[in-house]
Amino acid sequence: MKLFLVKTSIPNSTYPAITSSLFVEAVFDLTMAVPILVFAFTQGVFPKPPDFSSLNAFDLSFAASHPQFMLFLITALAILALVAFALLSRRVKAFWARVKQGVTILFDRRRYFREVWLVQFGGWLFRCAAFWLLLDAFGVGGSVRNVLLVLGINAIASLMPFTPGGAGVQQALLIKVFAGTGTAAGSTVAAYSVGQQIAIATFSLAVGFAALFFIFRFRSFKAVIRAGKEHRAAEEAAANAAAGAAASPEPATAGPRVPRARA
Repeated sequence: MKLFLVKTSIPNSTYPAITSSLFVEAVFDLTMAVPILVFAFTQGVFPKPPDFSSLNAFDLSFAASHPQFMLFLITALAILALVAFALLSRRVKAFWARVKQGVTILFDRRRYFREVWLVQFGGWLFRCAAFWLLLDAFGVGGSVRNVLLVLGINAIASLMPFTPGGAGVQQALLIKVFAGTGTAAGSTVAAYSVGQQIAIATFSLAVGFAALFFIFRFRSFKAVIRAGKEHRAAEEAAANAAAGAAASPEPATAGPRVPRARA
């Protein structure tokens, strides 16, 4: 749905280029998540990966309790991805040209830093400010250290896409981490974790639906699906028309008429 909305808003765009361009955002996430996780694990309150199995979160506990299965799953997914890339690289050269088109900005480091990284960094600062205010509002205590711990917890929760927004994983980790710091009681931390997720999710949904209406003029998901089908049908009709025009022979052109000589 996200790919379709972006494609309809950018004329003459392609799905491979849009998909690859979305991975550009992951560069910023990586540059911020790595130092934050290093900070979180060096504070002495963050549970070590082997201790995740004792947390009250099914998906995180299952992953920590079955490391061999998770290693096999990650390896299998990596092999499948490599096989898919190999097949696509041999059969669809235009596909890779469009993928490269989507990440072109990474090759211009100054422009990427100015137009992508700094913009994402501004949004990241707003996120930190929201966490700080929510920590204060629930009585946990707003501070740079607590905000960085919350960001580290969110980074781990995002790796478990079994629940929306990492629900369950966030609550278990927040209670475990802030119980170790002694800044607030477990019930206070639990209320903060649930309230924070509900508040951010509600605000994000409201902004998202407002964007759907004011930018794309969609009032429901049915309208999005219907527009997608109509767009696909129009593309297929245009492709069939182009193929038919290319396959049909050109009509023979008649030469200049020569008047007959009268007897």
